[in-house]
Amino acid sequence: MKKGSENARREPTFAPSVRIPPVRPDFEAEDEGPPGKTPSRASSKAQSKATSRKSAAKRRARKPGRSLFGRLFYWCFTLGIWALIGGGALVAYYATQLPPIDQLAIPKRPPNIAILGEDGSPLANRGDTGGAAIHLADLPPYLPKAFVAIEDRRFYSHYGVDPVGIFRALTRNIIGHGGMQGGSTLTQQLAKNLFLTQERTFSRKIQEAILALYLEHKYSKDQILELYLNRVYFGSGTYGVEAAALKYFGHEASAVTLPEAAILAGLMKAPTKYAPNRNPQLATERAAQVIAAMAQEGYITENTAKIALALPARAVHDQRNGSVNYAADYVVDMLNDTIGAIDEDIVVTTTLNPTLQTAAEKSLTEELDRKGAKFGASQGALVAINPDGEIKALVGGRNYADSQFDRVVAAKRQPGSAFKPFVYLAALERGLTPDTLREDAPINVRGWQPENYSREYQGAVSLTKALSQSLNTVAVRLGLEVGAKTVAKVAHRLGITSDLQANASIALGTSEVTPLELVTAYAPFANGGIGVQPHIVTKVTTANGKLLYLRKGSSNGRVIDPQYVPMMNTMMQETLLTGTARRADLPGWQAAGKTGTSQDFRDAWFIGYTSHMITGVWVGNDDNSPTKHASGGSLPVEIWSRFMKVAHQNIPPDQLPLGIWRAVPAPSDNPIASLLPNFMRQETAANPAPAPTRRDIDYGNAPVPIAPVPRGEPVYRDTAGRDASARDAAHGGLMPPEGIPNTTPYPRPRQAPPAEHNFFSDLFGG
Repeated sequence: MKKGSENARREPTFAPSVRIPPVRPDFEAEDEGPPGKTPSRASSKAQSKATSRKSAAKRRARKPGRSLFGRLFYWCFTLGIWALIGGGALVAYYATQLPPIDQLAIPKRPPNIAILGEDGSPLANRGDTGGAAIHLADLPPYLPKAFVAIEDRRFYSHYGVDPVGIFRALTRNIIGHGGMQGGSTLTQQLAKNLFLTQERTFSRKIQEAILALYLEHKYSKDQILELYLNRVYFGSGTYGVEAAALKYFGHEASAVTLPEAAILAGLMKAPTKYAPNRNPQLATERAAQVIAAMAQEGYITENTAKIALALPARAVHDQRNGSVNYAADYVVDMLNDTIGAIDEDIVVTTTLNPTLQTAAEKSLTEELDRKGAKFGASQGALVAINPDGEIKALVGGRNYADSQFDRVVAAKRQPGSAFKPFVYLAALERGLTPDTLREDAPINVRGWQPENYSREYQGAVSLTKALSQSLNTVAVRLGLEVGAKTVAKVAHRLGITSDLQANASIALGTSEVTPLELVTAYAPFANGGIGVQPHIVTKVTTANGKLLYLRKGSSNGRVIDPQYVPMMNTMMQETLLTGTARRADLPGWQAAGKTGTSQDFRDAWFIGYTSHMITGVWVGNDDNSPTKHASGGSLPVEIWSRFMKVAHQNIPPDQLPLGIWRAVPAPSDNPIASLLPNFMRQETAANPAPAPTRRDIDYGNAPVPIAPVPRGEPVYRDTAGRDASARDAAHGGLMPPEGIPNTTPYPRPRQAPPAEHNFFSDLFGG
């Protein structure tokens, strides 16, 4: 081709500075720059980014649902992972605050002391739980099911923590239906009771869940339920279903009815609010909810539910406040000396008679309710023992709920004239007899001038009359005659354990003693002269029946010579016949006793006895304030009579042991009389002797008449009615006088040598 020719062909060439942008398939016309201009590199990038954002926005606009769900899922999944990690960290942290799981053990249940009466009936329980442990198999089937129905319906399907229950509770709490709900399972509640405190914190709930899983892993469902029923709190200081059944219904859990079971299960929500003895209406309404839940779960039929709803349970009188609790407290005190430390459930059989315990409580409280205000006496005590020292009834106060102080065993009060029998016994042992005369007249002991209650004086009187009429001047004279120390020794020998002030006023009972020791000291008069040890525990076993203690019969031996027992009974019987206890009423029985009233009428006593029982009653005020002339012959005698009538029901009447002392004159035509000293045949106008008597007694193979006995000589007999003189000669060295046939023996009181006295020993003891 020629140079310069216009038609010559030219190949295209590109300048180094020129660049053609790549073609994008999504490039739109409106995105182009001004015509005739080539976009720069920077502007091209900006246009590219803008185009991408617009395209993404259009895509989001075209598919909004898929994008929102994806984001929600993403964030929920992310938050769930973090929550799981955080929850796991919290659980791990609080788990480290617990002891190692492999070292956890069910804490030992505090031991329970079940106290039974002499007939085996339950009287009370002592211990932190207030009731014995009971096996699930021993309960009626509907009782544990009532707890499952109302507290944890999914108990048999969850593994200790119930997510469904927690969710349901949260839902109800949010919508506000049914009040605040809890999601704790029975296993969680048990874990809390066994291992944790009662504080309501988030950390405790986490630990509770951890421990619940541990319990479910280690124990079966029935074992967990049994542990729960024996440990859970039922209000009013009672732990365990056995204690609750005894408290609210007066019988064991094994005898609980369906309506009663419903009430017990209903207590779990709020023990104080739904307690049947405090809020019976609320308790019944809650029990109806339990019964409905049981029917809904199929544990009972609709018919059974209707019957249970128609016959709601009612709480009985709270036995925990009964007088038997004074005795139960005393039993626990005695156990320390009996078996030592208690580390397991035990059963204690006592000497208490439930019928007599109830009668004693009613006699004391009802008489105080009727006449206590009239006599200005707010408190009282009663204790009854048999001639062997077994405590049959013990009432330590008017109301155990108001005061748990036991006045029978712990209150020391002045016995007043109820102490005089020890003075008279000391006098008999010095050679005096019930017919011995002493002067009832004013007496002055170094400025102290004791007076009679009536402030009247009768002159020369027999000891029998002086004791039955409770003449103070004669008692003081006898005390000075035998010596205050001798009186104290006699009282201690018979059973008084308190310290006694050996001075002239001891004869009037100014040294303080407890009702129990005073009654114990009267027992030798009722049993023929044997000292006894008061006791209330006869047997102790474990809950499984292993014998830990069995009381064997024991006594303090003979403390009164047999010849003096009928003398004392004669004098104290007269107290009930013509003396200060004439109001005592016990038809058919030969009874004896002594009243007592301390200075300013602060204490009123009566200790009375038969061959069957010795009972003491005290009435007064705890602050030692004077009563309104309450004497031993008034309110105490009435309480004693009411109780003793119950105690002697259906028991054939019997005489006092060794008989009653009778002084029989010796007629001049009696061949025995010529052998007696003259002073034994003398009579006095003030105390005429009864007419001669004869009694035929089976003595050997043939009846042998008992010859009239000279005045001043006691005839006493054994429980079969036979003359016991010869039999007891070995005890007192008693032999018939020379010339008296051995077929009609009789005792002669020993004459003790007179004690040496001076003025100071008489006044302050000698």
